[in-house]
Amino acid sequence: MLLIKNGRIIDPAAGMDGEGDIVIDQGMILEVRPGGIKKEHAGRATDTIDARGKIVVPGLIDMHVHLREPGHEYKETIRTGCRAAASGGFTALACMPNTNPVNDNQSVTEYILDRARREGCVTVFAVGAITQGLRGEALAEMGELRAAGAVAVSDDGRTVRNAELMRRGMEYARTFHLPVICHCEDSDMTAGAVMSEGYMSTQLGLKGMPNAAEDIIVAREIALAELTGCPVHIAHVSTAGAVRIIRDAKSRGVKVTAETAPHYFTLTEDAVSSFDTSMKVHPPLRSARDVEAVKEGLREGVIDVIATDHAPHSSLEKDVEFDHASFGMVGLETALPLSLRLVAEGRVSLPALVAAMTAHPAKILGIPKGTLSPGREADITIIDLSMKKRIDVNTFHSKSKNSPFHGWEVEGGALYTIVKGKVIKDSSGLLV
Repeated sequence: MLLIKNGRIIDPAAGMDGEGDIVIDQGMILEVRPGGIKKEHAGRATDTIDARGKIVVPGLIDMHVHLREPGHEYKETIRTGCRAAASGGFTALACMPNTNPVNDNQSVTEYILDRARREGCVTVFAVGAITQGLRGEALAEMGELRAAGAVAVSDDGRTVRNAELMRRGMEYARTFHLPVICHCEDSDMTAGAVMSEGYMSTQLGLKGMPNAAEDIIVAREIALAELTGCPVHIAHVSTAGAVRIIRDAKSRGVKVTAETAPHYFTLTEDAVSSFDTSMKVHPPLRSARDVEAVKEGLREGVIDVIATDHAPHSSLEKDVEFDHASFGMVGLETALPLSLRLVAEGRVSLPALVAAMTAHPAKILGIPKGTLSPGREADITIIDLSMKKRIDVNTFHSKSKNSPFHGWEVEGGALYTIVKGKVIKDSSGLLV
């Protein structure tokens, strides 16, 4: 039996924010009690964590991760991705289907989930493809994917260009209660582009992606959600226009949710002037105006979730000319301290930030996570707001090191990561 005592417990799903104790027994949460637990439970505890001055929250959930397995294990594996997650305070992940082979069928889904059970130290959920092979030509067998354990569908990395096919995909997904995660990009407008379109792209002589390429597809997916009644989730929101369109749709009662990633509220397109290929992401880093809109969207709750879009690449893809480098950066081991900067700035309350990284992704995916309620699996993250460190990619547990935040001084992070009652990270580091 494990006792976590004296921490500030923040559980948005249960409406709790106050000092108290948590008792864990046989991997499950036995009791959560403000002000202290029953004496009989305290006496039975075999291990105790004193969380005085720390924040105790449901285990963080990242609903948008690329684990690269199967097919690209030289970039990341399920094992290394899970270790990176645990190091960053995440206890559950949802991995995208753009593997090789693509996760568009039962066999690949079962392979990923079985591999995760054997090799992973955190819980892995699988996202299946909307279309076969991500080619946008024919729908994947979503009933088969759901039966195998998929919790959502997405062609992430690509937009389903054919609106009629996307409509049918939403209708099909709705039948199996699968949320649709949308990568919003008009690829005709972004072909050959490597950064956001604007003054900076002109100055650097790089082809840019206009904001409209994202906004147009966000509007289309919302219109299709209204038509079909299927819940849609807009991935990696990066533009002011997308925030505005989503805000309007929510005000009309459309079943739409949205996420952004830390780099979209931390960096601007000006960072690309360094030609550091870690800055090359998809969608691209945007203007200061867009960054401000994303922050405001998080403050208002227009953007529901903070996810990482963890996209590992090796030096083969990144140590090349900017034009030829692959899109993406790793994020699992930097997301929490970067997100806590929003709290330090007074832009988002701590409970709201916790909700965006726990309760909200759990609700959207329909998974039994994101709360500290008794009877649930004991997935818990203990946060030290005063922890200071310098980000060093050489200490990352991810197999890839493509992060633009190397050398940054940050404050706040995960002190403990607990999965199903087992401490897998403490102040000394990973224990698995």
